[in-house]
Amino acid sequence: MRGNSNSTYGSITKTLHWLMAAMVLSMIPLGIIASGMADAAAMKPVLFSIHKTLGVTIFFLALARIAWAISQPKPGAYHPQRTVTMYLAAVVHWLMYASLVVVPLSGWVHHAATSGFADIWWPFGQNLPFVPEDEGVAHVAASLHIIFERVLVFSFVLHFLGVLYHHYIDKDDTLRRMLPGRAQTEPPSDQPRVSMPVLGAIGVYAGALAIGAALGMFAQPERVEAAQLAQTQSEWVVQDGTLGITVRQLGSDVEGSFADWTAAINFTETPDETGKYGDVEVTIAVASLTLGSVTAQAMGPDFFGAETHQTAVFRADIFAQEPGYVATGSLSLKGVEAPLLLPFTLQIDGDTATMEGQTSVSRSAYGIGMGTQPGEGSLGYDVAVTVTLTATR
Repeated sequence: MRGNSNSTYGSITKTLHWLMAAMVLSMIPLGIIASGMADAAAMKPVLFSIHKTLGVTIFFLALARIAWAISQPKPGAYHPQRTVTMYLAAVVHWLMYASLVVVPLSGWVHHAATSGFADIWWPFGQNLPFVPEDEGVAHVAASLHIIFERVLVFSFVLHFLGVLYHHYIDKDDTLRRMLPGRAQTEPPSDQPRVSMPVLGAIGVYAGALAIGAALGMFAQPERVEAAQLAQTQSEWVVQDGTLGITVRQLGSDVEGSFADWTAAINFTETPDETGKYGDVEVTIAVASLTLGSVTAQAMGPDFFGAETHQTAVFRADIFAQEPGYVATGSLSLKGVEAPLLLPFTLQIDGDTATMEGQTSVSRSAYGIGMGTQPGEGSLGYDVAVTVTLTATR
């Protein structure tokens, strides 16, 4: 029998029930284990990909199960005289139905809003409509995911305890009718109508959200205050420009940029006797970096250490190099000074110059992320740096 009857559940309901129970029981430990792993662990992105792929699968299965449950009769209770118990059981069922939708959905939103992630293993892309890659959205979605997951576990435990009570204390067929075969006994025909269990479920969710808010789960992480940079005096004055970086995290490119930096540029079209065309000194406020949803993590002591190393400085001399020029010097970052070459092209129109350059910096040279991510499994060593600017003489 595929459909439900007034006394037992059909094969479709049973299959969906046990399939989703097995998936949920797998999802929870997967998420806990993956979250507890060191970022450098090779299995961390794999476990997260499995977790996310199962989550999306549960989301669509939950929609199918809810639609099927609405279309089918529900077998009656064996103890309809227990009106309070029946109401609580109905509330728990609605909590579970809602949780099976909102838990994976909030996780999916967090995934879509996050820069640098373990992929969902399916061919339909990683983004969601109307969900931007944004640190604030990702934080709120992650907080909701945790709160909703707690409600799911709470309702799952209550459901499990209720089944055990029916099976071992009442000794009725509540559990047996969800197992293969048919229930041996019929529930009473006179079944009272349970009123508004949805409101009870909404009340539980409202309480969970209120507790989460009181615990500060929705508060945005505090950012390190960026250093105030002094005005520079130089032959060329930067009018506008961008200083961007791209890191490779969990197989995806994460792009960011520094909002506050200064450049003291001295440049002439004619080189001196050493072949030097000029020099440049760039000072960067490290904490002005925005790096998608991992900005706060990037400011931490194992990465840029922005609280104790507030600025980075690039000093270089400028020489000719086809097809343009190269700034040959060093970058001081996080207390380490290492050589750095910045090839760039330059267009000068009167007293206005437009420059574009790109280079690569190894994070390992500066000890960035080497404590938690010493390998390249989660975070690549090479960081692409791009510079564009317009300056006037």
